[in-house]
Amino acid sequence: MSWQDTVAQTVTGLGFDLVDLERSAGGLLRVTIDLPWQMPTEGVEPGAEQFVTVEDCEKVTRQLQYLLEVEGLEYRRLEVGSPGIDRPLRHETDYIRFQGHVIDLTLKAPIGATGGVVAANRKKFRGTLERATDGVMWQIVWSDEPPIKPGQRVSKKRVPAPLQALTFGLDDVQQARLAPIVNFKGRTAGA
Repeated sequence: MSWQDTVAQTVTGLGFDLVDLERSAGGLLRVTIDLPWQMPTEGVEPGAEQFVTVEDCEKVTRQLQYLLEVEGLEYRRLEVGSPGIDRPLRHETDYIRFQGHVIDLTLKAPIGATGGVVAANRKKFRGTLERATDGVMWQIVWSDEPPIKPGQRVSKKRVPAPLQALTFGLDDVQQARLAPIVNFKGRTAGA
């Protein structure tokens, strides 16, 4: 069993999900954990969203220090943390969990068509993640209209830019992350 599998088994044994595992040349071992997510069931009101605490990170750190010493893995520094506001999306359950959220998507290869709406060499997109109509693929919906600046007057006759949609499979994705959108005015009623 590799050390990555051992770390993953230890983290899940403590009741957390392993989001990311990174080992740098400088001796840094970075482990990113999150609380397990359960798909909501019909008729049951979802509870308040829970987050990883400092105590959770400390508990995982202590256990991993013992484990890595037994395994004989050389490292200089161990970091255990939560995924943060720009959380990576790696598995199908991540896409299901964050459906309806704004994401940053980078594809492995450009998919636009010459003369089409999407540029032929475009690989990066920011938009809302949705399930495609076939129920298997995913799509990202966005508008290339620049955001309205605070205090800027907007004409009532102004026609909004059309929404565009791009359908993709998880095999086409190089990297996907939640878009780090921060509202400093507090939570809105819809959030």
